[in-house]
Amino acid sequence: MPTNEQRRANAKRKLERQMVYRQERAKKRRIIAVVSTVVVVALVGGGVWFLATSNVFGNGDAAASETPTQESVDKAENIPTALHQIPKRPQALPDKVNCEYTKGQEPAAKENTPPANGEQPATGTVGVTLGTSIGDLKFNLDRALAPCTVNNFVNLAKQKYFDNTTCHRLVVTGIQVLQCGDPGGNGMGGPGYSFKDEVYPELTYGRGVLAMANSGPDTNGSQFFIVYGDGANLQAKYSIFGTVDEESLKKIDEVAKTGTVSQQPGQGDGKPKTAVDIKSALVAN
Repeated sequence: MPTNEQRRANAKRKLERQMVYRQERAKKRRIIAVVSTVVVVALVGGGVWFLATSNVFGNGDAAASETPTQESVDKAENIPTALHQIPKRPQALPDKVNCEYTKGQEPAAKENTPPANGEQPATGTVGVTLGTSIGDLKFNLDRALAPCTVNNFVNLAKQKYFDNTTCHRLVVTGIQVLQCGDPGGNGMGGPGYSFKDEVYPELTYGRGVLAMANSGPDTNGSQFFIVYGDGANLQAKYSIFGTVDEESLKKIDEVAKTGTVSQQPGQGDGKPKTAVDIKSALVAN
């Protein structure tokens, strides 16, 4: 029969064990909470990065990696040769539309002056030639498709915003696009302002289409993409504002055939192995 002193000693040891157990449980809960927070932050941050570089595209599309840990080169295959027919707007725009460019929270990746807010013409076309490391890429911008987008692109081009930048993303699997327009070259940069989408349900994408990249609704800035091949998996979320001529597309085809540098084999999305550096952007008078 234990004495009172023994019972008190046993009770004390039991209490001490319980306290240690509770402390260990509390410590584990704190560790789990910290790890969970880090994971959530990483996922959110990754999602933002994913959208900005995908955005193309907001875009259910894989994002490019700036520094692959294990280089894998995936090459484009079965590139379509037929030019895509761009759907016309179901209802034509008036001769002029109001455009607004809203200052963002992030600073501009390169100094520029945003376009002035106000009316812009919604008729006519503008020719732009990008002088690049793979040769000239010729665009035909169409105001009837996206007048505010055309106005923005011309404004940036005239300020030499695209000069001495590189096309940071090439996708060869699922969709076939080349993405450019970030002076930082990592898919995260923009002009420091944004403007609304100019989209409609009938939009479809394919070879020769020139469209805006974004990180969600109404987040257009300076990043754009060229569909050199398949674009069927893209949803009507990206403002089409022009076309790329056939000779230019052939040059991009050769880049796509040399491949994109990805983090994982088969990812098919990363920096082009053959660099596409934009040296100049000339707007036709």
